[in-house]
Amino acid sequence: MGQVASKQVGKRQTCKLADLQTSKSGQGIAQAAGIIALGNVASRILGLVRETVIADLFGATGLVSAFNIASIVPKMIYELLIGGMVTAAMVPVFSDYASPERRGELWRLASAMFSLAVIAFSLLVLLLELLAPQIAWILGGGFDAALQAQATALIRIILPSLVFFGLSGIATGLLYSLKDFTYPAFGAAIFNAGIIISSLLFAPSLGIASLSFGVLLGSILQMAIQLPGLRRVRLTFSPNPSHPGLYRIIQLYIPVILSLVISQVGIALDRNLASRTGEQTIAWMAAATTLIQLPLGLVSMAISMAVLPSLSQFDVSAELEGFKQTLAFGLRLVLVLIIPAAVGLLVLGRPIIALIFEHGEFTVYDTAQTALALRFYLLGLPFAAIDLPLIFAFYARKDTRTPVMVGILGVIIYLIVALSLIHPLGMVGLVLANSAQLTGHALIMLVLLHRRLEGVRGYHLLETTLKALLASAVMGFTAYPVLVWLGGRVDASTLWGEVAIVGGTGIVGIGTYLVMVSLLRVEEVRVMRKVIWTRLRGAAA
Repeated sequence: MGQVASKQVGKRQTCKLADLQTSKSGQGIAQAAGIIALGNVASRILGLVRETVIADLFGATGLVSAFNIASIVPKMIYELLIGGMVTAAMVPVFSDYASPERRGELWRLASAMFSLAVIAFSLLVLLLELLAPQIAWILGGGFDAALQAQATALIRIILPSLVFFGLSGIATGLLYSLKDFTYPAFGAAIFNAGIIISSLLFAPSLGIASLSFGVLLGSILQMAIQLPGLRRVRLTFSPNPSHPGLYRIIQLYIPVILSLVISQVGIALDRNLASRTGEQTIAWMAAATTLIQLPLGLVSMAISMAVLPSLSQFDVSAELEGFKQTLAFGLRLVLVLIIPAAVGLLVLGRPIIALIFEHGEFTVYDTAQTALALRFYLLGLPFAAIDLPLIFAFYARKDTRTPVMVGILGVIIYLIVALSLIHPLGMVGLVLANSAQLTGHALIMLVLLHRRLEGVRGYHLLETTLKALLASAVMGFTAYPVLVWLGGRVDASTLWGEVAIVGGTGIVGIGTYLVMVSLLRVEEVRVMRKVIWTRLRGAAA
């Protein structure tokens, strides 16, 4: 009996120590997520400005669909070769070398990565320039010949940006492993600024091509903004493929490549199918996706990237309890923020679309179609938000195979739903297929992680989810009557009228949610409030 009591006391002491460490870790994660989220706020604001400028100058026409086809090419290739590697392999492996006594090895590994990337991406750009017509056909096979030719020309302008995207991705992985989040956080913001500048300056003379030149300019700026963060890194041109860390990165990334290939094939099929439902469909879907990506970037990506280095270090030191506590906190933080965001977009979706896009060449009909797509995208938003930290959890444990297999299942789900619904529902069928893919992927990942970690019960995930759902429901039911009331008293045909409707309803909704989570004593909100207050006091001092 004495031994049992001793074990119970020791267990309680261990739990208290874990809670203390988790509290400190949680504040560190919240602080890092805050930096990333701040960069994402700047990025999303400039992204909305970018989309507003595009809508004003070019509307939701076939030309905009052609540009969306062209602009997705470097994104697809970047995700295939570097983007997925950053989280799946680079940050976990770089983190192994991040301790002060191993920094010399980290610099040698980073030098090899940068050098090989310059050579590989330069050769790839030359090859893809020759294949641009075939790429335009694969992604936009439903377009007529003239629109495909336009897409080909836009692709050729954009392709050199691949070199700068690749270098920027490696820089991001290196800085994240050193827990320097500031410079990478603002890379996407400066990228959007490049597109805005180019389109405003050159649209009258270059037309839609000004957007492609903007992507190229933005990619250069995105790399340039990270250079100050690399000033302490000793880089040399050393295309040495024999570094053991490089081998480890490749070893971890090989399974991911299959998943990304399948994912990119799914994206290509989605664009091809969408091009066959009308030349404006891709433009409408892209506008709706911009609003979906706003909370995903501000919440899910920010928190996931903040959690990943800590998860990787917990896994290296075999601290399973710390790993689960950190992951659970990240998931709870995502749920507390993403659920009200989804409800808010459901209530305010159409007024927000009108405010952002319905100017110049973007018509009322375009607003209605974009709002229709947005409503069905929202079905998958909460699942997409929790999916990212779940994937990163597997990456942190150096398991890249499981997300690959689940990714393949996700694409299969998409194809089954898309091919079943595209004929009766058109664009809506494709959007529903996307939501079904995201939902299925997240649920499968959650079940598998629960088994892998020997259970994740006891970390208040269900309790936090229910509180966030209740608070969000009250927020929605409070905000909608305000929206109707303002709509009957404000001239929605003017810019200031649209701002008043969206702003007034949004303020009421946010205020209601904050009151509800305070009454429900949601712990994650208390942690965020403490971090924000600490930073504000520090800034004031």
